[in-house]
Amino acid sequence: MGLRPISTQSIALIAVIGCSSQPSRTTNQITPTYDDKTGKLTLLQYDSNGNGKVDTWSYMDGARVVRIEIDQDEDGRIDRWEYYDANQKIERVGFSRLGDGKEDAWSFAGPDGSIARIEVSAKRDGRISRIEHYDKGKIASAEEDTDGDGKMDKWETYEGDHLVSVAFDTLHRGTPDRRLVYGPGGAARMEFDRDGTGAWTAK
Repeated sequence: MGLRPISTQSIALIAVIGCSSQPSRTTNQITPTYDDKTGKLTLLQYDSNGNGKVDTWSYMDGARVVRIEIDQDEDGRIDRWEYYDANQKIERVGFSRLGDGKEDAWSFAGPDGSIARIEVSAKRDGRISRIEHYDKGKIASAEEDTDGDGKMDKWETYEGDHLVSVAFDTLHRGTPDRRLVYGPGGAARMEFDRDGTGAWTAK
């Protein structure tokens, strides 16, 4: 999972919007839709490869892009959702982990444009159950709500490409009380923090 670069479909649509906030007619590839009462542009439908099939839908607030939905493989199901802020900068990218058209994870970019965070809805109900944090394109840590009570109860720590520890809140106190620490050879040891002080011991 990751935040892919802004799509070529999105770039093309934004370029069109920048040239004209009120397209006057349907082109071979772009079809605008306007609000009947206000005349405001609400939707641009785009055939990015010119094969006669719409694969990109840009939801508009006049000249401002709100959201772009893309069916990249043209199977009839959306597989990329792009959300834009008031400055027309991409805020997050939604995607479907199962590739079935249901949005269940979101990528967020850092200042340099690389992936900074991924949020996942394991039950696919919009509730975030896992958050992954990235540093220079590699996962650095993650927290997860494994029992669905709305509270994180599992914490993962990574170094490079390796998982170095997994901590668990088995007492439901909001902080971990035990953790597995992995050594260089993959061997693991169990540690405990029974009092919640952050002092880990082997017993």
